[in-house]
This record gives sequence, structure tokens and C-alpha cells, in this order.
Amino acid sequence: MPSQVPTVTVPELPAELPQDVTLLDVREQDEWDAGHAPRAQHIPMSELAGRLGELPADQEVLVVCRSGGRSARVTAYLNANGWDARNVDGGMQSWHAAGRDLACDQGEPQVI
Repeated sequence: MPSQVPTVTVPELPAELPQDVTLLDVREQDEWDAGHAPRAQHIPMSELAGRLGELPADQEVLVVCRSGGRSARVTAYLNANGWDARNVDGGMQSWHAAGRDLACDQGEPQVI
């Protein structure tokens, strides 16, 4: 894995992501259930290799986890396999701190 992966900060992202950008959340199910970005696609990091076919190959993929570590590894993996991916620096913690929307099925959304 390269020491540097393409990265974007939450403040650099438009308030509403373009339709041709996929926000990929690679956190575990319990983290996703607690709170996630409304338009995100959820594929846990541990399931990614078997579910690559679910990712659009012709769109930019922004990869997010809780703090940026797992998503950096996934970003490097995706870029090595033909995707155009960038890591969301600071992950969902930064997303939430920046006041971005969170969604969940039950209760008050939070980042865990």
C-alpha cells in the first residue's frame, strides 16, 4: 500500500454530493446502524473484496470510516484495482463535527 492515498477533507466536499459520486461507508454494521451519511452505500471493509461488483466502476468513490484509517486502506485497494477513490480525512467523526447530516433507522443518529 502506498504511504499516501488521495484524500479529501469534509469541508472540501459540497454540501450535497453530486449524483455521479459514490460515498462508500466501510464501517461495521453496528457503526452504520448508529448513524451514517444519508446517501452513503454501506459495504463493511471485511466484505469489500467479495462485493466489488456493487461499486460503480465509472464514478468517483469517496471512502469513509469512523476516523480515516480503514477508509485509507480501502481507498488504496480500490485505486490499485481500477477505481477512482479518495479517502475522507477524519471519517464520520469529521463529518459529524462539520454539522453534516446523519441518518439512522431508530433513535438519534450518532457516530460510534
